[in-house]
Amino acid sequence: MQFQQVIGQGKTKEVLRSMISSDRMSHALIFLGPEGCGKLALALAFAQYVLCSDKQENDSCGKCSNCIKSAKLVHPDIHYSYPTVGTKVVSTNLLPDWRKAMIENPYLNANQWLQSIGAENKQGNITKDECVEIIKKLSLKIFEGSHKILLMWLPEYLGKEGNRLLKMIEEPPPNTLFILVAENQEMILNTILSRCQLVKINQLPDEKIIEALVKNKNVPQEKAAATAHLAEGNYNEALSLLENTENDNAILFLEWMRLCYVGNGVSLMDWVGRFSKIGRENQKHFLKYGLHFMREYMLLKLTGGDNVRLLPNELKTAQNLTKIIEWNQVEAISTLFNECAYYVERNANPRILFLDASLQLNQILKTKTAVN
Repeated sequence: MQFQQVIGQGKTKEVLRSMISSDRMSHALIFLGPEGCGKLALALAFAQYVLCSDKQENDSCGKCSNCIKSAKLVHPDIHYSYPTVGTKVVSTNLLPDWRKAMIENPYLNANQWLQSIGAENKQGNITKDECVEIIKKLSLKIFEGSHKILLMWLPEYLGKEGNRLLKMIEEPPPNTLFILVAENQEMILNTILSRCQLVKINQLPDEKIIEALVKNKNVPQEKAAATAHLAEGNYNEALSLLENTENDNAILFLEWMRLCYVGNGVSLMDWVGRFSKIGRENQKHFLKYGLHFMREYMLLKLTGGDNVRLLPNELKTAQNLTKIIEWNQVEAISTLFNECAYYVERNANPRILFLDASLQLNQILKTKTAVN
């Protein structure tokens, strides 16, 4: 992967390039940023840039043997480590799955990866055997490139086993580079944090997500803008919204609110029947949209419209609702949506769940008091 293939993050790319050009690259780096910001894609691009034998001013050449092998994730001097399931499973066992996942979507999250390898409800981890394997790999000589590189995704999954790597990180073999890609600094062992240089990566601005969706996924501009608003800087979430949302959540949500306000039982039963068939992922995204709408609605009531992340038609609806929905109702509705999301995640019967939620929402809207 090249830097030009990574969405946005211009300042971080410049920092990484300057590490190489000024010969001030630390032997251990932590790329730290929220989900979907592109930190893993940046790590892949940086590893390729380090090994490139014909570096250009702003990127790897993409043509030399090192670049070609790095892009295909088959370079013998780049070793990958990531969460697996089971005490005896190491990353090498799942390398074909890893390559496939990275080529398809280097912005994926931990849950997507673990589900793709059949984790189901099992916890992912980076095991003792994995740490032993890492030490063994990094003790080998360099095969083709200028460095040996360990790219570890989500060191938060190391736990106390990470202490096995401390000596290797502190006193690595010559020309060895550690690139750790993390989301939660508090879950990384302090003994590892203290031995690494932190590279902080920010979430993506909406305009970069919109640009990527239009250019890479051929998404119409207006739909890309609506998706980016919901994704809140997370490109992986934007892709998930596109893949799983068969219905227009804005239209569906406003229809539900209207039906609940009117309280027509027959129409509500029909809506719930249709909604229960759209699938769990679509239901989760629908509730996420509902929470997004209520959050922006609160901002609208506070500011009168400044910095509200709603499309024109949504904003018009929100402005009309200011005469109907009061502060205490917003809190009650948001609590209801969060409870629904909790039960959807746990495979509750959607027909029963959303019929009950509809009745509660009707009571909230009619009485203007929270339901206990």
